[in-house]
Amino acid sequence: MASPPSISELRRAKFTRRLPGELATLAGPAHGTVSLPLHLAWSGLTEFDLDQPRLRMSYYRIVLAEGLHDDLVQYLNQDLLISMWPTLRTLISRDLRGVWENAFTELAPRTQAVA
Repeated sequence: MASPPSISELRRAKFTRRLPGELATLAGPAHGTVSLPLHLAWSGLTEFDLDQPRLRMSYYRIVLAEGLHDDLVQYLNQDLLISMWPTLRTLISRDLRGVWENAFTELAPRTQAVA
């Protein structure tokens, strides 16, 4: 009898189902104030000024963790996500980070050659 999937495996499967096909489909806003719906921002702030780095980082953490496929496409911006990823990856769960980095090579950390 097979053992049941771990919590980590279940979370990874959930995040994988929500992924966009490619980062180029992330056409969300890059500037200004954005209001998130309650199914995403169910606790705390619902409006985020993307021109303020801390609010932008909070916004991305929320959308990545709570967003369904259509939310990711609507609220995330490809260029912002790529530029923020080195910091953002340290603020999100290991499962979420692994799913995104495995799916999109442009987000995977770059290994440095040893001289």
